[in-house]
Amino acid sequence: MSRLLFVHAHPDDETLTCGITMAHHVALGDEVHVLTCTLGEEGEVVPPELAHLQGAEGDLLGPFRLGEVREAMRRLGVHHAVLGADEAAGRLSRFRDTGMAGMPSAEHPRAFGAADVAEVGSLVADHIRALRPDVVVTYDSTGGYEHPDHVQTHRVTMAALRQLAEGERPAYTFHVHTPRSWVRPDRRWLREHVPPGLGLAYPGDDDPQISSTVPDDIVTHVVVDPVHLPAQVDALDAHRTQLRVWPGGYYALTNDVAARLAGREAFVRVDPLTGERIATGVVASGLLPPG
Repeated sequence: MSRLLFVHAHPDDETLTCGITMAHHVALGDEVHVLTCTLGEEGEVVPPELAHLQGAEGDLLGPFRLGEVREAMRRLGVHHAVLGADEAAGRLSRFRDTGMAGMPSAEHPRAFGAADVAEVGSLVADHIRALRPDVVVTYDSTGGYEHPDHVQTHRVTMAALRQLAEGERPAYTFHVHTPRSWVRPDRRWLREHVPPGLGLAYPGDDDPQISSTVPDDIVTHVVVDPVHLPAQVDALDAHRTQLRVWPGGYYALTNDVAARLAGREAFVRVDPLTGERIATGVVASGLLPPG
């Protein structure tokens, strides 16, 4: 049995970007963990009946989203923790959602994006020491789409890996990416499969891609396992404040733009100290060698 740790910024990020991979490794008998860095207090709320949570005094949305991610991980069979939480002391999260770039929430004293990288990195390093995972997965330096908390998650995870002694580091470190060759086929699939009556917008073939796309020859590892798509859909359905998801394999965030769940995810293996890509020669299937 291997142990994998996925480090993410907010509840729902883990299932959207790595849900297939997590379900794949749980099915293999591996032990899968998610570390969430904030509770996503600045998230927009989709269901009208929960709209009162958005921007509510006392950050009511954060604890609600914590419940969502816990339920999502329960459905996937994944262990979950929040960075710096101390529930015995009444602290559900040490850091707060920074919000998008330029938002006033970035000035909050607990804003994750403004926290000291080395200090937060030491917390992540402690978590890694306690778990001793074989694999650590997080975002690349862009955070996927330049969200301050995603970028910070990359920074603090890589800082943590540099703080670890050689024998404490995981054998494999990965950044989440999307091969460019997947983008247009997925968008065409949406136009062919998403009913127009839902009122969702469809991204065009050449619309900007917000996730971290790379040339195909940059990708080192892929997990292609569509058998676990129902499990990913079920887990995403627990994140009901943030999105709507359909059994056919697509979802929409608050922007009402359709996005595909294709049953496949891609990664780039990197050096834990430098963050540089480690060439593998051929694209590997799965995050760990067979057996």
